[in-house]
Amino acid sequence: MSLNLFYDKYVAIIGDIVDSKRLKDRKATQQKYKDILSDVNLKYSEDIAAKFSITLGDEFQGLLKNRSNIMKIISEIEMAMSPVEMRFGIGIGDINTDINFDNSREIDGTAYHRARRMIEEVKGIRSQHAGRDASLMICSEDENEEIDELLNSILSVCTALKSKWTERQKEIIQAYLLNEENQYKAAKYLDIGQSSVSKALNNARFYSFKAALDNVNSFLGREGEGTSD
Repeated sequence: MSLNLFYDKYVAIIGDIVDSKRLKDRKATQQKYKDILSDVNLKYSEDIAAKFSITLGDEFQGLLKNRSNIMKIISEIEMAMSPVEMRFGIGIGDINTDINFDNSREIDGTAYHRARRMIEEVKGIRSQHAGRDASLMICSEDENEEIDELLNSILSVCTALKSKWTERQKEIIQAYLLNEENQYKAAKYLDIGQSSVSKALNNARFYSFKAALDNVNSFLGREGEGTSD
């Protein structure tokens, strides 16, 4: 088996809102959506090849040239949009057109084709009420099918863990992430005790969830490493 996730490949991310037509205040959600993507573009400007922006209705897309923060970017968008539910497709591959930083809709290539295929697959899993959870899927090189299956299995387990979080747990997790992953700072931010933060994180199995995502991100961020047997 060979591995071909080379560092010179681009990463396309496509995401959209689940059941957007059922939103109570769609206008306010849309503005929040735009603000969150704007924050991502500013915070991760060194990673971005084409900025994250809303392209079709409630769908966004963006292009990364650096893979070191893929999962962090997606997690931040997802947490900031909560309780609105999101789904994502990641495609790793080439870009066959000029790259317009301000308009990703003008960009095309296998990275976007694979990201589109993955988000459609996530939608299909949900519509079929399949016996698995998925809010995020990855597709890389065609010959990496086994690797992709392994990564997507890990992400499926992460989605299953996350689906059990209460709104209060999500609030505490987001505060923890926003405050340098420091329980005491998160507690002060929320005006609660540190023990309440610790209990929420443990009950949500957050550390297992984060370790799995970090491992996926670390794997994807390898700089041009290749293995074979």
